[in-house]
Amino acid sequence: MNIVFKIFLELFVIWNIVAFVIMAFDKYNAVKRKKRIRERTVFICAFIFGGIGILLGMYAFRHKTKHWKFKVLVPAAIVVNIVLGYVIFRIFS
Repeated sequence: MNIVFKIFLELFVIWNIVAFVIMAFDKYNAVKRKKRIRERTVFICAFIFGGIGILLGMYAFRHKTKHWKFKVLVPAAIVVNIVLGYVIFRIFS
């Protein structure tokens, strides 16, 4: 396996764990009525290869699952992540 691809894969996994934790943190703050994470920040995290973590966090914590923006944009982010991942794989393999 190409070293660049291996590093990319490791960063991808770590970033999705971070995205998952972001959703957990935002849900915790929502329940405690503390300062929240902006939706824009969550979407940016999703589109920068964190879509899977955001989606898993949405359903694990039952957070933002009824908002139409999240129902549409997070799966779209996953599709973009897959396409970009494929392009990166083709470039570096």
